[in-house]
This record gives sequence, C-alpha cells and structure tokens, in this order.
Amino acid sequence: MRHHWLGWLLICGFLSGGYVARAVGEEAAPANPLPPVASEAQRQREREEYELFKTLVDVMDQVEENYVEEVDRRELLKAAIRGVLSKLDPYSNYIDPTHVDRFRSSIESEFGGIGIQVGMRDGHLTVLSPIVGTPAYKAGVLAGDRIIAIEGEPTKGMSLDECINKLKGRAGTAVTFTIQHVDGTEETVTVRREVIRVETVLGDRRNEHDDWNFIYGNHKDIAYIRMTSFSRDTASELRRAIEQAKQQGMKGLVLDLRFNPGGLLESAIEICDMFIKEGRIVSTKDRSGRSRTWDAKPEGTLDDFPMAILVNRFSASASEIVSACLQDHKRAVIIGERTWGKGSVQNVINLEGGGALKLTTAAYFRPSGRNIHRTEDARQSDEWGVTPDEGFKVPLTDAEIAELIEWRRQRDVVQPHLPPELDQAPVEAPDPAADDKPVFVDRQLQKAIQYVAEQIKARQAKMATASAKGQQGKAEK
Repeated sequence: MRHHWLGWLLICGFLSGGYVARAVGEEAAPANPLPPVASEAQRQREREEYELFKTLVDVMDQVEENYVEEVDRRELLKAAIRGVLSKLDPYSNYIDPTHVDRFRSSIESEFGGIGIQVGMRDGHLTVLSPIVGTPAYKAGVLAGDRIIAIEGEPTKGMSLDECINKLKGRAGTAVTFTIQHVDGTEETVTVRREVIRVETVLGDRRNEHDDWNFIYGNHKDIAYIRMTSFSRDTASELRRAIEQAKQQGMKGLVLDLRFNPGGLLESAIEICDMFIKEGRIVSTKDRSGRSRTWDAKPEGTLDDFPMAILVNRFSASASEIVSACLQDHKRAVIIGERTWGKGSVQNVINLEGGGALKLTTAAYFRPSGRNIHRTEDARQSDEWGVTPDEGFKVPLTDAEIAELIEWRRQRDVVQPHLPPELDQAPVEAPDPAADDKPVFVDRQLQKAIQYVAEQIKARQAKMATASAKGQQGKAEK
C-alpha cells in the first residue's frame, strides 16, 4: 500500500513539474544534452521535498489502514488538495466536479430550469419569487407558494439542494411539480425547462407588466439602476437600461453597486469603457512583475449626464474596478462606505477528472496606480478598497443594513399587487401621521439622489446662461 501511494504521489509531482515548465504560451527550451548542474542548496531542497512526500505517504497509509472508521481514499485526496490551497489566499479554492456546473451558472448567470427563486421556510420548499418571463412565471407560480412534490415525490424531508437539483435540468425537458397556494388550494403543474438567464441589472421597482422601471420614483429625470453581479451579459443589459431611461427623460444616473460581490473582469472593463472616452481603466500585475493594461475607447461613450455610484462594505472585486475607475477619472462621485478590498484576479483552470481550480494569478490596480487589495494584516489607515469622495461618506448601522436588505427583498418579489406601504420609494421621508410603522429611508440613496439632482440643475443653469449670452451677442450684432 505504501509503495502504491508513494508511486502515485511521485508521478503526480513529476507531471505537475513538467506542466509548469511547459506552460501555455512559453516556447520550448532548446535541446540540451547535458542537464544543468544543480546547486547544493537546490539539491538540499529537493531532498527535503522528497522527505515531505514520504511523510505524506506515511500519514495517508496510517489513516487508511488504522483509523477507527473506514475512510474513503478519494475524500482523503480531496482533503489534501484543500490543505494545499488553504496556504494560499481565501479566494483560491478547489471546485469539486459535482459543484462545477453550479459555479459556472453563478458566473454566467444562466442555467437550465423553470425560473424561480426558492428557500426553506418552516421546513417547506417555498417560492420566494418567480423570475419574469420564465416557465414558472407563465404557469402562474407566485411568491409564497409551497412546492410540496416534484415528480410525485414529496419535498418534505428533502434538502434545499436536492429540491433544486430536481427542478433544474436540460432545457427542453419537462418537470411536473405540485404547489400549494397561500389560500391552501393545491395545483399540479407541468412545464418545460428553459435556459434561465438571471437578471443582473435591476431598477427600483417593476411596472404593471413586471418589467423594471429605471426612472426613480417622482424624480422623472433621474435613473436608478442596480447591478447585482458582473456576468457575461451585464454590460449589454446596462446599456439597454440606460437607453430605456434616456427615452423616458433621464438626465442623471445613480448606479447602485452595494452588496455586489463582483464577477467577470471583462464585464467590469466593458462597463468602465461605457462611461469614459479615454485613459486607463485598470491594470494587473502577476508575481513575476508582468503587467497588463486596459484603456478606454471613445466609441459609444455615455458621458453626457452626471453620475453617482453607491458602494458599501460588501461591494467587492469588479464593483471596485468600476467605482475606482470612474472616481479616478472624475466621471462619477462615490457615495456610501469604504468597499471590501478585493483587488485580485482569479483564473478558473479545468482539471482532469471534471473539477476546477480557482487560482489567484494577479493583482489589479486603479487607473491612478493605487492599491485596492486588502491583505489579512491590513489596517484601517492603509491604502485599500474604494473610499467615498469627500463629503459623501454615509455609513449605515448593522440594523439599517438589515432593514435595507429586507426592504429590497420585498420590493423585488414579483407578485400581483404590492402592499401600499411598499409602493413608495424608500428615499422619501415617511409621514409620521400616515402609519405607525415608518417607511424605511435609505440614507445613502437619498444622498445620491440629492447630488444628481443638484448636478442636473447646475448643468441646466449653465446651459441657460450660455444660451442667454449667445442671444445677447446676436442682438448686439
């Protein structure tokens, strides 16, 4: 057994060394009949590594043969992989083959399914909200419905993952499930799965057709757009939302990146390029010091309106690329709280056996060259993250953040009719005489709306002054 483990580990070590030496993009070294002479320090290091390999083999051997309970060898190997990655940063990890599809779905914001958001409530699989335009939405599934059976099998006692896996599947295939409505009536529904694309660009609330309205409340000239992540289609979704808002009279924009954990680097770059005509967007640097840079192009730039970007302590990665870029170029004012501080790039590497490795390969930097990444030992006084502009820091308490999340969740639910107390914009001040329970006031959004409104007025006044001077000049002639 011990020789088997040792042989396997040494083969893996040999192959991995060969892979690193012939990495993609590198030229093969010319043939050398005589191997280079290793230094004494290098030979000592190799002896130490070999001894560590032997120790690992001994540990594996002892566990497999003598541990009090039988242990699956595959689980030991997976644990060894996780042990290796635990010595790296928290963003490098191993993705088990059984979780690869879910990981890719989260990055690409699409999957094969029926189009509902679900959760467990009181032990029952409950619909949190249908996704507009999906098979479940068209079938009349509503928020609050309980799914009590899938393909005739009761969901009581199933885990959330088991239920989701049964509802998901290849596009075009059918699935039958039984729902219990809020009024207690039951209905069995059969729908065909489709490729479900999760929206990453949202407004404040939906219109009568359940589409997002991007014009904010009573502020007819201000658009409010939320981005929940940076996926493959986010940039095109955002451009469509802005075009729609412009057709409705938009003259200023509030872009909400709060609670946005990031996503694809390419998506963040494309969105930055949307708002600036020229200059550096972001740069990356790997451990060897090699740099890569991205610069803006003038085509299709949207720079004819004022902008405010909302961030908080949960805005990370791609959110920080966008907010830092537009702050450095003075294209937008940053409002809210200091961001998370994740300034590293991960590559997803497909592994033999179906798994994948998410590995940090570079750090990225703002257009100004300043650092974004927060290390484990970083202090508050150190340079990291994106800090709101002077005079625009609006910290929320933990209680306010909890209220904001719940308020947003309720407003995002697709349902026949919104409760009257939710049919108001959260930025508006509550009327104490109207209800014992005041409407939640989003102070960060309130600040952003105020800033953009002031900028719109200032631009209009400037244009009016310029027009008056032009008319005066013509009259004098």
